[in-house]
Amino acid sequence: MSNDNGVLQGRVALVTGGGRGIGRGISELLAANGATVAVNYRKDAEAAADTVAAIEAAGGAAKAYAASVDDADECAAMVDAVVNDFGGVDILVCNAGIASRGRAVADTDPDELVRVLTTHAFGPHHMCRLVLPSMRARSTQPGGRGDIVMISSVATNSMSANGAPYNMGKAAMEALASTLAKEERRNFIHVNTVAPGLVETDMGLRLSRAMTGNRDMTDLRSLDATSPFGRVCQPADIAEAVLWLCSPGSAYLTGQRIEVDGGASRMR
Repeated sequence: MSNDNGVLQGRVALVTGGGRGIGRGISELLAANGATVAVNYRKDAEAAADTVAAIEAAGGAAKAYAASVDDADECAAMVDAVVNDFGGVDILVCNAGIASRGRAVADTDPDELVRVLTTHAFGPHHMCRLVLPSMRARSTQPGGRGDIVMISSVATNSMSANGAPYNMGKAAMEALASTLAKEERRNFIHVNTVAPGLVETDMGLRLSRAMTGNRDMTDLRSLDATSPFGRVCQPADIAEAVLWLCSPGSAYLTGQRIEVDGGASRMR
């Protein structure tokens, strides 16, 4: 599939955690709609390479970049490389994430708290700070536009027990998005949040095990019958929301949070 006439044609997107799960779905859909995609990964170089290969096979353009979002120096080196390779960044999707272990506050290891908060809160802050000079330079040109999309979670609706590190990290991410939307509107940069429910990914399975205590669960599709619309949410569902937030259809929208969970968290 050629991306020559996509709605994102000529724009450069950087997707953290872009090689697997939700991130892969986002990377592939943005590329299919014309964006050149920088696929960030932390450890799984093979998955990132597979995502790049799939994008290229479909007629798109992509390149993989290694960096851990919890390391400000690694983030800086990656952003420099992307800007050098493609001229700048127009779209940043902060998707990289890790699950917490499903323990009560009294039983949570301090190292886990630091690790999860650093990934979900500090990492997006690092990335936004680093891409903004390039994004501002491009968004303030005639017809220019910048987009930052945070991938949060409906976990911030309920703040369920046994998930404090994850809940805290995602809440901080949403606070960053709300703050940044106010700061960057004058620069024609839109900042929005997508909050998925349970999604069929490796991390989704780990989160489900942690939150339910069912360590034997192996297939999230076993939950289809009790899920909205008869199926567990897929990475493509999240990717479609991200695409719309970065497309001309959302040109007058910023500072918003869109839940993608089939209405589950609002209809109980």
